[in-house]
Amino acid sequence: MKVILTTTIKKLGKVGDKVNVKTGYARNFLFPNNMALRENKKNNEYYEKIKDDVKQKEEIKLKEAKELIVNIKKIKITFNKEADEKDQLFGSISKKDIIQYLMINNIKVKSDDILIKNQIKSVGEHQIEISPYEDIIEEITVIVNKN
Repeated sequence: MKVILTTTIKKLGKVGDKVNVKTGYARNFLFPNNMALRENKKNNEYYEKIKDDVKQKEEIKLKEAKELIVNIKKIKITFNKEADEKDQLFGSISKKDIIQYLMINNIKVKSDDILIKNQIKSVGEHQIEISPYEDIIEEITVIVNKN
């Protein structure tokens, strides 16, 4: 199904792009969340009318994403966990733990925005990527100390 995106969606496209998606994805996710319009003559004309408003909203999202990265850089993400003699953690640090840590510091991040390249299962410094908006990727250090 051909749709016109009214929101930038990671791994799919930017505002105004005309993309092919599966019918169920469009019907069950994109249309109910006002993220896309079905491509037809009427909707093409409608999109041209609302294009400026949509672009302004996307600029606001971009600005908020940049502010989010600045706020994350201001804090140190540090965990104190139980570990054995070889500095291996009993368990691991997950996206959920990182999201909760940031939530305590009044920073809201979605699970989809965090990428943990290598599982955090040992004491030390680990790198994760945070991508709150398309093409904005920041590498952040997570520090794990032994309890």
